[in-house]
Amino acid sequence: TSPCVFPTGSREKSLGSNPICMAAPGMDGDSFFLDMASTTVAYGKIEVADRKGETWIPGSWGADKNGDETHNPKEVLDGGGLQPLGGSEITGGYKGTGLCMMVEVLCGIMGGSAFGKNIRQWQTTSKTADLGQCFVAIDPECFAPGFPIRLQEFCDETRNLTPINPSKPPQVPGDPERAHMNMCDELGGIVYKKKQLDHLVISNCHHNFNFFFLFQKNLADRLGVIMRLVEDKI
Repeated sequence: TSPCVFPTGSREKSLGSNPICMAAPGMDGDSFFLDMASTTVAYGKIEVADRKGETWIPGSWGADKNGDETHNPKEVLDGGGLQPLGGSEITGGYKGTGLCMMVEVLCGIMGGSAFGKNIRQWQTTSKTADLGQCFVAIDPECFAPGFPIRLQEFCDETRNLTPINPSKPPQVPGDPERAHMNMCDELGGIVYKKKQLDHLVISNCHHNFNFFFLFQKNLADRLGVIMRLVEDKI
């Protein structure tokens, strides 16, 4: 993705937040579904914090325009950038830097597309993005037998570990998303938080907000669900 990350020890942004995904089937429709950025958080999480009026974010999330770690979301969004997974060097940021670079190698260099600092800047359209992607399909039956059964055992063991907080038990990648989808099914529609729409109204008041709303309504109609607005407490 566009260069928005300061590699460990650098005052320049040269890496993308470069997502990594892996999906594997378990039993009875269950699965392991990992989808993550190779940064500590995605830009969206910092944008949400800023929209809420928060003036402090945890360490390892982002850096200011000089590449120095900051706790101020506005400094990240105003010319700053993200930190690789792990944050600074002392907390293991070099591992996140390695993951970011691995994605650049597989998607950009091996794919013959743009990579590193050469990728189009975020939120610009002055040139073609030229983003590369890498897909790997593996037939588990080519290896040890019983993959779905063994994966299911592994997932269930993880979920059943003794929790630190009983109200927040250990989860397997994909569990939070499944819970959110179930909530939408129970409510009978796609959930939008009020502050999300408040932000869209403000941002699009001069850019035809009605078009955006109608687009979302059309999408909900095509999916056969109700578009419902809810308060932030959900």
